[in-house]
Amino acid sequence: DLHNIVSMLALAFRRQPKSLVSRFSLMSGSFPMLLAERPPITKLVPPGQCQFNPMFQAVPLIDRIPCGNGGTSHILRFGLPDSSRAMDLPTCACILASADLPDDTKNGETTKVIRPYTPISTNDQVGSFDLLIKDYGENGWLSKYMCEELKIGETMNFKHIDFNVKIPAPFAQKRIGMIAGGTGITPMVQALHAILGSETATDGQKSATEEVTLLYGSRESSDILGEDMLKQWAKDQPEKFKSIDVLSNEPENSGYNGERGFIDKEKIQKYLPPASLGNDVIIFVCGPPIMYKLLCGPRDEKEVTGILGELGYTSEQVFKF
Repeated sequence: DLHNIVSMLALAFRRQPKSLVSRFSLMSGSFPMLLAERPPITKLVPPGQCQFNPMFQAVPLIDRIPCGNGGTSHILRFGLPDSSRAMDLPTCACILASADLPDDTKNGETTKVIRPYTPISTNDQVGSFDLLIKDYGENGWLSKYMCEELKIGETMNFKHIDFNVKIPAPFAQKRIGMIAGGTGITPMVQALHAILGSETATDGQKSATEEVTLLYGSRESSDILGEDMLKQWAKDQPEKFKSIDVLSNEPENSGYNGERGFIDKEKIQKYLPPASLGNDVIIFVCGPPIMYKLLCGPRDEKEVTGILGELGYTSEQVFKF
């Protein structure tokens, strides 16, 4: 099966330089690993068809490559239980990853760590799926394990439950604003596939969206996840998609000439569609807890408060991932 094949390949190449292993993996797959080579693809499936179910299933790590300029972000490609099928994950939805990791507070015993991740690959990809993960080092228990310690051919456990299905595509709104911070970009990538991949969409799968604008907050330019892919999509469809970075800690002498500071009232008014558009507008929000608190209110509360509330957006116009 796929697990045994990958394990054999991993053993065969383990003593080779990492660059050779990566090149081999890049050549062996028919789906691009590099972000800049990924076009937006719309291939939607309804809930209930995902290969992962409410029980954790082990699948192998097929490949892992660094991405971006900071050296802390990686694309990880995992196999699927059935290698002859696509993942068939609804858009937008996430999966749960699990691993038993050593716990220094428990005298070497292990603790089960579970975290949600949103794949950046689509249902056009058969036999595997891809995650874009930032390695937070000691501050990110599972991300550090997946980016630094998990070996090619070793397995991770994943599952999917109905609760992990967020907002369904295709989208009915003509104007969509996206506000993302850090790893909160991954649900936006999933939604952008559904919006921008209209050329690949079949009947009934095309979103009504005519324009989408992303405000993406990061600390420095090296922290921008998926930058190559987002910039390429914005370049290819400039009338439909605009991507604006907002950097809070970028060095003044870096040459960066985009927005600085934080995503605030002024930037939202400048770039995102207004609440006055009624049913034709929706704002997606995904990021750290402080972002929810300041912009729209806690993630688990439907009421819209914060800056978006002040600007008149209602709970029907804001979706909190």
